[in-house]
Amino acid sequence: MENYNQTTYFILLGLFPSSRIGLFLFILIVLIFLMALFGNLSMILLIFLDTQLQKPMYFLLSQLSLMDLTYISNIVPKMAYDFLFGNKSISFIACGIQSFFFLTLAGAEGLLLASMAYDRYVAICFPLHYPIRISRRVCVLMIIGSWIMGSINSCAHTTYALHIPYCRSKAINHFFCDVPAMLTLACMDTWVYEYTVFVSTTIFLLLPFTCIVFSYGRVLLAVYRMHSTEGKKKAYSTCSTHLTVVTFYSAPFAYTYLRPKSLRSPTEDKVLAVFYTILTPTLNPVIYSMRNKEVMGALRRAIQRICSVQM
Repeated sequence: MENYNQTTYFILLGLFPSSRIGLFLFILIVLIFLMALFGNLSMILLIFLDTQLQKPMYFLLSQLSLMDLTYISNIVPKMAYDFLFGNKSISFIACGIQSFFFLTLAGAEGLLLASMAYDRYVAICFPLHYPIRISRRVCVLMIIGSWIMGSINSCAHTTYALHIPYCRSKAINHFFCDVPAMLTLACMDTWVYEYTVFVSTTIFLLLPFTCIVFSYGRVLLAVYRMHSTEGKKKAYSTCSTHLTVVTFYSAPFAYTYLRPKSLRSPTEDKVLAVFYTILTPTLNPVIYSMRNKEVMGALRRAIQRICSVQM
């Protein structure tokens, strides 16, 4: 029987079929990846350089862009390399590292989205208390807390995955090292891990999502009582933007990880994973910039400065 000490590599079966459709999907994913790199890097630089965006809300948004940038860079380059060169193997250690970063970023992003919802809740419902409740120091603590809690959760899951015996095929039916997909190759009962997945998903996804819904419920109630039409419009725009991002990220994640093992299929898991590993990191900067007048204003000022320097 083969155990984890003898398992030196895995084979990622990937996302793309070996056909023209596969080539088309590969080109599409690469273009989406480049859009994500450009969009998130632009958002980070814009918030860092523009003085009018030096606010807690945008500081949190820049961290979301940083997470998304790291998130998609952890998945797509390896997937593209495998498709181009036909070498789908990944070492045991590299698989563990990829899984660790994926789980860290997934958990940290869920908590960060909850922090962003709390920021908007305080800004709209308690505007006079906002400078005290949401200071730069509080933002830094929320961000550090998100990273630390995500890392601790990820470390526990990855350590478990690297210390169980694998005695079946080395082929992981996924396009990255997703721990549940890895454990289908284990030669032991993994019901304990399946329980911890449910607990972790509840803590890092369902609880933040519940807090976000509660926060925006209070926000919408406060907005409803406003007399300013412009204030209502701005608040509704902010809420709808954030809820769109959260739903697009959380729904596929929850559907994938809260289902019993017997109801999951590799093909469905891979399709759903595209949403929260590739599409969401690409759409986040687009949604936040297109629906935000301050960000668009900062972008226009940056373009004008670049044009003036070239002239």
